This record gives sequence, structure tokens and C-alpha cells, in this order.
Amino acid sequence: MHDFPHLGEGKAIPYGAYDIARDRAVVNVGVTHDTAEFAVESIRRWWRLDGKRHYREAERLLICADSGGSNGNRQRAWKLHLQALSDETAMAITVCHYPPGTSKWNQIEHRCSPSSV
Repeated sequence: MHDFPHLGEGKAIPYGAYDIARDRAVVNVGVTHDTAEFAVESIRRWWRLDGKRHYREAERLLICADSGGSNGNRQRAWKLHLQALSDETAMAITVCHYPPGTSKWNQIEHRCSPSSV
């Protein structure tokens, strides 16, 4: 935006998957809204790019997520799209939500934010 102000319109929505064991993240950037479908697609992309190759024997997936936005614990669409991912990968998926106001525990926030780079 600073180099090309005329191109600085719109909004970029980041969503990432962070593999704590490997200290590696995959961050996707969308241009529409933060939706459950986009959140699960980001997890799917992580699985296809990294997860499947490094965790070939995996039978289940544990997702630690914040409690707000598209991946909130009350979001029906989040659960629906996760179930589709579970069916597609033939893995059980468990989600542990951080309590509200505790994003400081969310590892991807610390590892991938501009202030930590």
C-alpha cells in the first residue's frame, strides 16, 4: 500500500495453520470475509502442503483455535466444514478452543505476526 497507494484498496484476511511440533506455519490470505469455509480450507491446504507428508501415519488431528470469528465453538458452519475435511481425510478431528481473551496462548499469533518477524 505504501509503494502503490492506488492499489491499496480492499482488505486482506489472513488465516494460518501452525504446526507446533515442526515450528512451521502455512498462512493463507483471502480478500473477502473471514468465513468458516475459508478457515477450514486453510487447514486443508496445510494438510495437503505439509501435514500429509510429515504425518503419514496420522489417524487424528488436534486443532487448537481461538474462540472468535469463523472458527468459534458455536459456529455451525465451522463444524460442518470440519466434518467434511474429516470425511475427506478419513481422520478424526478434535478442536480445543482457547478461552475468550487468551489469544496470548495462540502460538500462530506470536510466530507469524509482523512484530515477531
